[in-house]
Amino acid sequence: MDANPRWTRRPQGSTWGDWGPDDQLGRLNLLTPKKVLQGIAEVKEGRVFCLSLPLDYPGGAILSPRRHPPELMPTMREGRANMAVPLRCYDPNAMDVVCDDRVLMTLQYSTQWDTLAHVGQMFDVDGDGKMEDVFYNGFRAGIDIAGPLVYDRDNEGRPNPVPPGAHKLGVENIAVTCVQGRAVMIDLLAHHGRSGKIVGYEELMAILEKDRVVVEEGDMVCFRTGFAELLLEMKKQPDRDVLFNTTSALDGRDQRLLQWITDSGAVALFSDNYAVEAMPARPGGSDPCATLPLHEHCLFKLGCYLGEMWYFTELADWLRANGRNRFLMTAPPLRLPGAVGSPATPVGTV
Repeated sequence: MDANPRWTRRPQGSTWGDWGPDDQLGRLNLLTPKKVLQGIAEVKEGRVFCLSLPLDYPGGAILSPRRHPPELMPTMREGRANMAVPLRCYDPNAMDVVCDDRVLMTLQYSTQWDTLAHVGQMFDVDGDGKMEDVFYNGFRAGIDIAGPLVYDRDNEGRPNPVPPGAHKLGVENIAVTCVQGRAVMIDLLAHHGRSGKIVGYEELMAILEKDRVVVEEGDMVCFRTGFAELLLEMKKQPDRDVLFNTTSALDGRDQRLLQWITDSGAVALFSDNYAVEAMPARPGGSDPCATLPLHEHCLFKLGCYLGEMWYFTELADWLRANGRNRFLMTAPPLRLPGAVGSPATPVGTV
């Protein structure tokens, strides 16, 4: 581990600095050419599965008041909608009819990637007893990932010259890796149905043993809970209580589960539910703690990515019917510099 210019101490059990002082990829460094070949070796049938919800789901802003459905609209041509426009209106010899559109989109509204810039924590990176707001590998809030609230002024009251956005750890770092490799499906729905089970280490180990699932370093791990298919059944009228009370999620307060994530070497955890982990998490006691402990463990400490509200129904059913749980995953996000999250249209190939 090289000396780091941003910190002298790192969180216990973290991977900060393991891939260099300025690393912005975290465990994506484990998605090597060997892992790509292992993923390709899982392709036996040439069948492909779309692992994204329609990006206008879940519908409304019930699940998060800050996240709204995409607004799709045409571009404008001379003050009119540039949609199904016959160019003969402008050139009598033109035979073309053209369409052009644009979208206003909340990047983490539907099927999405969480980047390492999505969730940071307060941590004493210098060992001086002063807690600072930082992200993975010690990148600083207000400088590397900047925003207009706490950090809209410097220490002398002058406007912060750093524009809002992820100047480090942004989604473009994920996109350029192409995110292709071996993925493993863990079917929580098949074992717990729509019981609302909060799955800890013991329950997860029982499922892995029963389904003969093995997770190895560099794998991407998928959890099917039934949340996404329930969303589709609700037809853009999501019932938050039903969704959260009848579908499974991981127990982010279970320290043995978090240690399993560490030991597994997983590159990313993808789930068809809202946050991968149960939300709200179980009470964390009287000491200050993370609101979303699995997010803290994965995004902040390990550099292990999260994906939420992915769609696994057809793929998971096919894998179970054919006695398999591994497949080739191809899942790059948008190459949008400075974004902290991204919609995705992942592909599973078997």
